[in-house]
Amino acid sequence: MARKFLYFVAGMVILVLAGAFVFRLYGEELMEVAFVPDTEFTAQEVLETNVYADPDMWLARPELVKGNPALWLPEGYTESDPAIPEAKKAAVFFIHPTSFLKKEQWNAPLDDKESQARARIFLRGQASAFNAVGEVWAPRYRQATLGAFLTEKPEGQRALDSAYQDVLAAFDYFISNIPDDQPIILAGHSQGSLHLTNLLKDRVAGTPLASRVVAAYVVGWPVSVTTDIPEMGLDICETPDQTRCIMAWQSFAEPADYTRIVDVYDQTIGFNGQPRKDSKLLCSNPINGNIDSAAAASANLGTLVPNADLSEATLAVAAVPAKCDGRGFLLIGDPPDLGPYALPGNNYHVYDYSLFWSNIRADVRRRMTAFLAR
Repeated sequence: MARKFLYFVAGMVILVLAGAFVFRLYGEELMEVAFVPDTEFTAQEVLETNVYADPDMWLARPELVKGNPALWLPEGYTESDPAIPEAKKAAVFFIHPTSFLKKEQWNAPLDDKESQARARIFLRGQASAFNAVGEVWAPRYRQATLGAFLTEKPEGQRALDSAYQDVLAAFDYFISNIPDDQPIILAGHSQGSLHLTNLLKDRVAGTPLASRVVAAYVVGWPVSVTTDIPEMGLDICETPDQTRCIMAWQSFAEPADYTRIVDVYDQTIGFNGQPRKDSKLLCSNPINGNIDSAAAASANLGTLVPNADLSEATLAVAAVPAKCDGRGFLLIGDPPDLGPYALPGNNYHVYDYSLFWSNIRADVRRRMTAFLAR
């Protein structure tokens, strides 16, 4: 199902390594050669849930303070809103995006230092948006390599299925180790959001957990309003203070070219067994918390602008607007200069969280406040 949705992420690496001209000429061929493993798929040993009792199996967890990337804040940032009391904070389960790019194997080993370091960078700019309202749990998992998204080989789907089993084990441990009445926030990006869509379907829909979910942020992955949402156990977040609902968006500057994504997406089958072809994508506007709406740049509370090595970032107020188009993609106007990782077609996938970091922070606080006031 997920085949080729992440061509644009591979494009990021190709652009850096090979240059835009070569990518435009030989993009798909280069990506398959560069990233799709040519080795046999080796089934991974299934992890027992209690493996996640080891703090080393988490990139972020409440008792991890030193070096916890989810606790990061931009330099000089101060919270303007009053703190949520510790006793009322949510437990946040965050699934990081693809950070393993090698082609030697289909799933990332847990001791791969390069992919782990890259995952920490992602968490700083993404999971940090939630640290004011809850304690973030972000599991390490044997993620599918980037090449798994770029091939029709069955090994690609097997790698994704294998990665998902780790996510399920981590989630089950997470649920068993938080108070039975603690509010829950679910979030992810890219591959992490793919796994989150399945987790919502398999662990939340039709269960008591659904009543504890403040919101789910399924960012950087296409979600069909008609064929996926009905099976995911939560409603769409239609208003800014709604709870027990789902947010999702994919960011493009204009003119946007998302043909490749749509071409692949339209060949897939939704969670309800019906074709996704021509179905509308869920498009949440992270600036105002509505769906299928537009918001001016003046309402953007802060975009993370990273430095050259992605070690730090500053906040730029009123940097980009946001509006949903007819198919369900989020358009941000003229391409902003956020660094070298904007992708072909004016795809700002890498920056889905960074573009709206302060507004996401405000959005989850607003929903959390409404949830506690029930």
